[in-house]
Amino acid sequence: MQKPNLQQAKKRSNKKVPVINDFVIDDKLLALGLHKKYFIKTYGCQMNEHDSEKIAAMLEKMQFQVASNMEEADVIILNSCSIRENAHNKVFGMIGQLKQLKEKKEDLILVLCGCMPQEEIVVNKILTKYEWLDIVFGTHNIINFPNLLAKCIDERKPQIEVFSKEGEIYESLPVKREYPHKAWVNIMFGCDKFCAYCIVPYTRGKQRSRTRQYILKEIKKLIAGGCWEVTLLGQNVNAYGKDLSENYYFADLLNDIGKLDIARVRFMTNHPWDLNDDIIKAMQQNDNIMPHIHLPLQSGSDRILQKMNRNYTKDEYIKLYFKLKEAIPNICISTDIIVGFPGEEAKDFSETLAVVNKCQFDYAFTFIFSKREGTPAAAMADKTLREEKEARLQKLNKYISAYTLNSNMQFKNTTVRVLVDGFSAKNKAVLTGYSENMKRVNFYGDEQLIGQIVPVKITEVKTWSLFGEIVSTKKG
Repeated sequence: MQKPNLQQAKKRSNKKVPVINDFVIDDKLLALGLHKKYFIKTYGCQMNEHDSEKIAAMLEKMQFQVASNMEEADVIILNSCSIRENAHNKVFGMIGQLKQLKEKKEDLILVLCGCMPQEEIVVNKILTKYEWLDIVFGTHNIINFPNLLAKCIDERKPQIEVFSKEGEIYESLPVKREYPHKAWVNIMFGCDKFCAYCIVPYTRGKQRSRTRQYILKEIKKLIAGGCWEVTLLGQNVNAYGKDLSENYYFADLLNDIGKLDIARVRFMTNHPWDLNDDIIKAMQQNDNIMPHIHLPLQSGSDRILQKMNRNYTKDEYIKLYFKLKEAIPNICISTDIIVGFPGEEAKDFSETLAVVNKCQFDYAFTFIFSKREGTPAAAMADKTLREEKEARLQKLNKYISAYTLNSNMQFKNTTVRVLVDGFSAKNKAVLTGYSENMKRVNFYGDEQLIGQIVPVKITEVKTWSLFGEIVSTKKG
């Protein structure tokens, strides 16, 4: 058994990051999943979604087949998120529900992986209350999942293996892409910002950038396979390359990718601290870099931003916001905002609303502060009642909804180019996808349009989506 250690997870050194490029699954395991099925449920961010694609590929190399539901699966994997308490609760709730299924299917293997196991309190809770879990591993040893699975089957004993360390870079893991027409591409892992409320630097390790050669090689392979869009992933993509000694940074990477024959390039997530003029210029000069950026504000109060360890002021954020708007006039900017951070007073919240009213974001993800054990914010005095926090969130969301609808209205009666993902979950006669500005667009169309970029004229505007009609089925 290997348990996580929070103090160890905080450590940072100048040691060179190991790059592992020789991943293989032992020949003895290549038939492990014969006549068996797996099911993966993913919680959290795009990084987790991409990790699930890697886990799925490993399982299928061992001849497991994907199950359509949990009931028919022989292996169920919960790839977890630890960013907020609500994410914890959802996962623990699901583990509780799966106990009954485990009792019915004696050979069923239940797996918990991702960010939650990287927390000491989570593993301790599992050991005392959720003993029916069979495998628990974290973000640093996804590479060892096939061996853990084989050992669990062979020994009929729980396998808990979670490392707290700075981390490596794995360059040879297989991937089963959810879509053939668009793909996640990791450009870096981990984070060294240590925002006071955030658990990610502890669960994902230190910042470590992939070299350009591996990134460009991966994207070229995707292009050759018919991929239209790549989304570059990192906890803070703007800091890409700062941990390398190549004098090659995120703007350089954007320019190199911009020269490739790829229709669309996106990236997330950004930190205002590292978003510089070179990055903005790269976005401005490369037509295939999409006019959308997610730029977390978190708070509009300088006092709270300082407590959060965000390292920028509201005026610096506003200046950056309008610099982006001026450089790329059609850009849509989304954001994250936390209300009820420890010590936030009515005045601080009013300052946040003032920034929201000034910037009028195209959309935003808003949250009540969630205490993460082990982070500095968890130890801060918090006297604000939950009811007050909920009232602030409700008030904030009224503004956000109004500005989101106003943003969508600019597309009424215009034609946007939509990369079609598939049919809407709500209506199987309706296709859905995203415009260049990251607006969800729904329209009636044929299945053959899935995976294509098509022009759609917007006829109806809602707060969270657009509806239109196909103008042409011409590709590209």
